[in-house]
Amino acid sequence: MLVSESHIAGRWVVAGAAANEIVGPVTGKPIARAMNGGWDVQAALDHARNVGGPALRAMGFHDRARMLKALAAYLGARKAELFSVNPLTGATLRDGRVDIEGGIGTLMVYAAKGRRELPDGKVWIDGAVESFGRTGAFGGQHIALPLQGVALHINAFNFPVWGMLEKLAPTLLAGVPAIIKPATQTCYLTHLCYKMMVESGLLPDGAVQLVIGSVGDMLDRLGPQDVVSFTGSADTALKLRANANLLRNSTRFSAEQDSLNAAILGPDAALGSPEFDLFIKEAVQEITTKAGQKCTAMRRLIVPQGLIGDVGEALTAKLAAISPADPADERARLGALASHSQKADVLAKLAQLRAEARLIQGDPETFDVQDGDPNQAFLPAMLLQCDDPDAAKAVHEVEAFGPVSTLMPYRDVAHAASLANRGGGSLVASLFTHDAEIARDMVLESAAHHGRLYIMDRDAAAEATGHGAPMPHMVHGGPGRAGGGEELGGIRAVLHYMQRTAVQGSPRTLSKITGTWLRGAPESAGLQHPFQRTFDELEIGETIRTPARTISLEDIEHFAHFTGDTFYAHMDEEAAKANPFFPGRVAHGYLLLSFAAGLFVQPDPGPVLANTGLNGLSFQKPVSPGDSISVQLTVCRKTRRTESYGEVAWTVVLRNQDGDQVAEYELLTMVSYAR
Repeated sequence: MLVSESHIAGRWVVAGAAANEIVGPVTGKPIARAMNGGWDVQAALDHARNVGGPALRAMGFHDRARMLKALAAYLGARKAELFSVNPLTGATLRDGRVDIEGGIGTLMVYAAKGRRELPDGKVWIDGAVESFGRTGAFGGQHIALPLQGVALHINAFNFPVWGMLEKLAPTLLAGVPAIIKPATQTCYLTHLCYKMMVESGLLPDGAVQLVIGSVGDMLDRLGPQDVVSFTGSADTALKLRANANLLRNSTRFSAEQDSLNAAILGPDAALGSPEFDLFIKEAVQEITTKAGQKCTAMRRLIVPQGLIGDVGEALTAKLAAISPADPADERARLGALASHSQKADVLAKLAQLRAEARLIQGDPETFDVQDGDPNQAFLPAMLLQCDDPDAAKAVHEVEAFGPVSTLMPYRDVAHAASLANRGGGSLVASLFTHDAEIARDMVLESAAHHGRLYIMDRDAAAEATGHGAPMPHMVHGGPGRAGGGEELGGIRAVLHYMQRTAVQGSPRTLSKITGTWLRGAPESAGLQHPFQRTFDELEIGETIRTPARTISLEDIEHFAHFTGDTFYAHMDEEAAKANPFFPGRVAHGYLLLSFAAGLFVQPDPGPVLANTGLNGLSFQKPVSPGDSISVQLTVCRKTRRTESYGEVAWTVVLRNQDGDQVAEYELLTMVSYAR
């Protein structure tokens, strides 16, 4: 008997007499005890806000990213224990890989994106500086900082590990503590994974807490610095979202809820085409994976009316070959639903759908289970066919959250898009076509109704992640019925737990706040060339100004012949003068960059290891033969990358003999921590 307890304010709250028994979906026998209540709501909030939050905010983005990477590695080394409990939830081995390995993989993705896309500091800079005056003495910068509250994560039953980790990754990366409330039916698997996280010692005290059972009156105690992130039914989301205290405080609320996702077979995808076969393969997978208990599952299969018979035959043949089975069998492809009540709900929704569509595959009254009892929470893979989807209502509004999908015909692309859009807003819709024009038309007609469009053809199949797989790099959420939230979406999801603020002041002030040198901020000049200074010795704002170098006509012609760049603006005086941008023959832009490097580079071996690129190159004024250029090189920002070296970004400005700026770019170099 597994025991699931809450973890509040750094201690486990032992389940007492009020604990609930959880009945297993496979055997119908009790498999776990889950506590209900018996913990201090305010103590949990206080611990998160006063202990966890400050500890996380004391770390920088890269510190938190490294923490996520270490946590992912720790869980990955112990995933066998998670897989051993996975079948008790009704999930097959394949389902468990989606849940357990998918959750750990999400931590890894956010760890990598945090190191790659977020600054090595505590302030996220959003966009360029806005200058409000002629001299640039006063400007504004948008920044983002972590909210100083707590994130309440209310998760669904179908993904007890991934559902926790996919919310936790962007939250912790942002620097906000989380209180995790899993669905009771599968909380024992969440509890096991959470216990591993606590035992790892990798997370600061108060960074995470676990609530089993009801959250009590926690919603009534949340404020404007807090966040609620919910996954579940639209009805429950509405009740939570309507909480008067949340509305009063404008507490952020993100919901990922019901979704009648559509899959469309393109009119070009004839029987026997790669796209037809891909459609059949993915539809079968989406109906059977997690016993159809996926918020991204294909609920409506929209196909050309001339192909509905062929599609129906292909799907029924493959689905009929997949029988429900004991999920403990590694060969099982269709496991059990998460609970007996979930099975009852699916059957009730199925009855509503059958009023408008006929069942062409799978009989919920008569089916076999391999090494299992059909009277438990098993159901066969079921396919319905609705011949008049225009007149139908339930097939576009009722979601049977199980191994159920409805096949329906369409006349043309516009009709297919309108049917897909009748779902009222979905997490994902897919299109199987090899015709790029059809794909474009479908996107224009339908994208506003879906959080993600998955367009599949023979070219993408080898690397495709699947219709039903939310990738942490991309938005996971959708408009309307789907909830309007964005649980994932790369750094967008991190910013959901941060406050965007406009900061106004002088360049000196803004540079100090952001940790990035801005034009007009103080400069400093060391006695030693900066290329001879280590990463830690270099200071933001450290600057060198080089002597000038005159650009001759011989330089321009030599560079042109040496590189092969004999563009007329560099070689033909009359043609160059006819160009509205040039006064005559001018120096190559790349020649200026090369000469600039020759002016500021210190050639001796030193801490600078490599030039790794440049950003934002722009040319403001042409350089004619006889003009001279000088360079200003300034340390703009520093980012630690490995244990031995970091990245230094330099602002490089080229000026002519009159002091006019002719070019600007950002140079990236890798610099050692030691000499």
